Amino acid sequence: MIQELHDIQAAAGAIFAESTTETVAVSFGNDANAIAATKQGVALYDRTHWGRIQISDGDRLRFLHNQTTNNFNILKPGQGCDTVFVTSTARTIDLATAYATEDTVLLLVSPNRRRQLLELLDRYIFPMDRVELTDLTDTTVTFSLIGLESSKLVEKLGINELENQPYANHKLIDFAGIQVRVAVGSGLATPGYTLISENSNAANLWSELVKAGAVPMGDRIWEQLRIEQGRPAVDFELMDDYNPLEARLLHTISYDKGCYIGQETIARLNTYKGVKQQLWGVQLSGYVAPGTVVTIGEEKVGKLTSVTETESGFLGLAYIRTKAGGAGLKVQVGEIAGEVVNVPFLSL
Repeated sequence: MIQELHDIQAAAGAIFAESTTETVAVSFGNDANAIAATKQGVALYDRTHWGRIQISDGDRLRFLHNQTTNNFNILKPGQGCDTVFVTSTARTIDLATAYATEDTVLLLVSPNRRRQLLELLDRYIFPMDRVELTDLTDTTVTFSLIGLESSKLVEKLGINELENQPYANHKLIDFAGIQVRVAVGSGLATPGYTLISENSNAANLWSELVKAGAVPMGDRIWEQLRIEQGRPAVDFELMDDYNPLEARLLHTISYDKGCYIGQETIARLNTYKGVKQQLWGVQLSGYVAPGTVVTIGEEKVGKLTSVTETESGFLGLAYIRTKAGGAGLKVQVGEIAGEVVNVPFLSL
C-alpha cells in the first residue's frame, strides 16, 4: 500500500516532509540529476498528496460546466482539460485538471484544496441534481512523468495509445497487471504523462517506472520547476486577491459556454480590457522574499508571489500592473534588480 511505496522511496534516499498533513518526499538527494532528467530524460514525481475528486451520475458534465471556467459540455470520454474554480466575483480558488470517462469526471486538484472544493461543490448540488461526489484521495495515487523522453518511456512499457494525443486525453490501461489511467500532460509545460491508479498498486507501479528509467524527483524540484515555468500555485498566485485572467490562465477559460459562477465578472474584464495586473516571471539579481513590492522608480507596479533559485540565478513570479508593461520591463524588487520575462506555462 502507501506505506510500502514510502519504504521503497526511503530506500532510494527520499527525505520526507514532517510539517504537512500529507507525507511528501521533499528530495531524493539527487536534485541535480532530477532536473537534468526533466531536460534530457524522464523524471518521476509523486503527486499522491494532490487531491482526487470523482463526480458521477447523469448531470456531472452540466454541473461542472456551471461551476468552473472551462467548457465541460463538449468533453467526450477519454478527453480532459484544465479548469479554474472561482468565487462569485471570479477570484481564484484552484486550478484543476479534469478527466472525463464514460460515467465519471475525475478532478486532480491542488494539495490542501480538496476539502474546500468538496464543500463548495456539495453546496451547489440541489435536490433534483443527479450528481454524486466521491473523495478518492486516500484510495488512489498519482505520479507524473516529466521530460522530453516521456513518450519513449511509456512506449517501452507498451503504452502507445496516447502518442501525439491532445493535452489531458487519457486512457485506462492494463500495465503489467496494474490498472492505470494514463493522461497526456505532466502538470507543467514540460512534456510528460500523469498516471492515476489504486493505492494498492502504488509500490509496484513506482518500481516499474523507475526500472524503466524514470529518475525519482522530490517536491523541492517540482516547486522550482513550477516557478521557473510559471505554473501558479494556491496560496501564492491562486488566492482571493486574483482572478484567472490576471493569472494568465487563458487556456482554462471558455468565453462562449454560457453562465457559470464568476462568468459575469470574467466576461466584463475581457470585453472592456479591464485586467489591471498580470502574472509574469521576474529574473532577479539576487534572493528576495515573496510578498516584496515590485517598483519602477518610486512607483509600485506589483508584488512578488514566489521565488526559487535556478541554474541561471534567482527567478520569481510576480503580478505586474498591466499598464507598466510586460516582458523586458526593468523593475526593482525590494533592493534587488529584476527583469520581467515570459514563462512557458503562462503561454499555453
